[in-house]
Amino acid sequence: MKYIYFDAKAGLSGDMILGALLDLGVSRAKFKAQMAGLKLPVGIRIKEVERSHLRGLKVDVLVKSKRSPARKWKDIESFIKKTPFSKAVKAGALSIFENLFKAEAKVHGCKFAETHLHEAGADDALIDVLGCVQLSEELQVSEFYASPLNVGEGWVKTSHGVLPVPPPAVAELLKGIPVYSAGPKAELVTPTGAAIVATLVKKFVPFPELTYEKIGAGAGSRDFHGFPNILRIFYGRASQFTADKKVYLIEATIDDSNPQVLAGFMDLALEQGALDVFLTPVVMKKNRLATKLTLVAELDRIDDLIASVFRETSSIGVRFFPVERRALERTIKTVRLLGEDIGIKISRLEGKDINIQPEFSDCLKLARKKGIPVKEILRLAAQEYSRKG
Repeated sequence: MKYIYFDAKAGLSGDMILGALLDLGVSRAKFKAQMAGLKLPVGIRIKEVERSHLRGLKVDVLVKSKRSPARKWKDIESFIKKTPFSKAVKAGALSIFENLFKAEAKVHGCKFAETHLHEAGADDALIDVLGCVQLSEELQVSEFYASPLNVGEGWVKTSHGVLPVPPPAVAELLKGIPVYSAGPKAELVTPTGAAIVATLVKKFVPFPELTYEKIGAGAGSRDFHGFPNILRIFYGRASQFTADKKVYLIEATIDDSNPQVLAGFMDLALEQGALDVFLTPVVMKKNRLATKLTLVAELDRIDDLIASVFRETSSIGVRFFPVERRALERTIKTVRLLGEDIGIKISRLEGKDINIQPEFSDCLKLARKKGIPVKEILRLAAQEYSRKG
């Protein structure tokens, strides 16, 4: 299976995503034929363009009727269910539109079933969403990742009048997603683009360490001076993408906390998503004995963990900074020992097993149950794994 990483420094939209996916080498003629099967009053034009001297593939959905109908959820749902696509494609497209309707209903104070989509429910948006999900299936994409999103700034004209960037529906869709504003005064993330990534993307991370096979470039409609309006997508094997290699260290030096409180906090931090947590005895200024609390966490967990440090300990300040990490590929298998399942952690380097370790908690549980020393259970579990090859 494959992964896609959206490099959204210039934002993204439905047509930019389509262009980038097609630029990976998918048959344009086949794509046009699939979209023609929807029998919508649109044409599709695909061409190479330049944006600030960089090439990209531009997909234009040419709407033949003067105005697309304002569709409710039942209209979109009925249309998608009647399409000739696979169940997975239909389900993905419905999830994207459902999120769009929920966002529009929230910002306009309407009931879900009564909400109308204008621009985002038009014929071209149906092509954008269904085309994106269909192309992803054709490319065998199982995982989506993205950079923080550049939403742009300024104002945008909509059917509801002039709205600030990001428009309310886009802002609602992007809750919990890292965003920023840079570049031209324009809307860079459209409602359709926001709904697609908010629904499909597994994790939003700054450009990570990755190994990729192809790059697709999808062009936006506008050509900004000195700002390439291009969405790049990186495409490769899902097994070679690790979004978590760059992590953060969070540190606090504490000289006035009960050791029992710190011990309890370690369990809480792990429950809240810390990758590791440890305590180190240190000597602070004025020769005070103290404890340095250190947490290792991914970017999306640091805010919650820092808040927990302040709530649960006597710390009044923390330090945090990014660090690089390399981790072996790991899998867990099980062996049957004395009637119980024991997990075996296997670490691999370049496809070879280099460390095989029985899960200690499983072994300890079995040792206490059977009245056997835990070191003997560890030995027997490793022996049983080796016996099975």
